[in-house]
Amino acid sequence: MQNLVQMACAACLVVATAATAQTPASQPSAGRTHDKVPYDIPYGTAIGLDTAKRLLAIAEAEAKKHDWKMTIAVVDTHGELIAFERMDDSQYASIAISQNKARTSARFRRETRVFYNQFESGHTAVSTLDEGLVAAPGGFPLVEGGKVVGAIGCSGGSGEQDASVCKAAADTIK
Repeated sequence: MQNLVQMACAACLVVATAATAQTPASQPSAGRTHDKVPYDIPYGTAIGLDTAKRLLAIAEAEAKKHDWKMTIAVVDTHGELIAFERMDDSQYASIAISQNKARTSARFRRETRVFYNQFESGHTAVSTLDEGLVAAPGGFPLVEGGKVVGAIGCSGGSGEQDASVCKAAADTIK
């Protein structure tokens, strides 16, 4: 019995040594190293309720022009909800989706389409960044004077329809 235990321990030692020998000395690259941090847009003072309501109206008008039923969310720089609208007969699932698109865009200071593109190109680690992250078109940061002042998210149509409605409103912030 003792010989059997000694042989098992020797086999484990051989396997462990072989595995260690095959481990590379350095970790693989995480990708291209940028000179600057991407999307390094500073945060500014968050928009107020009046501006958020104006953005909702612009997005709603764009959606109505195409007969698209949308939910629209406007958030502050932290991704917290300022104003929300659910158009008649829009799907209930879009409520949380539009809010999470806006939150993702504000917190990461970029359009949510960036995450969609990364995920589609095989970079699945994107899904581990944040529990509420949405990797789908339709979330836009609101940039005023070179600073993020909030974000808008739309859901209810295709990704391109959602993005079109949100972009119409986001483009009015200068």
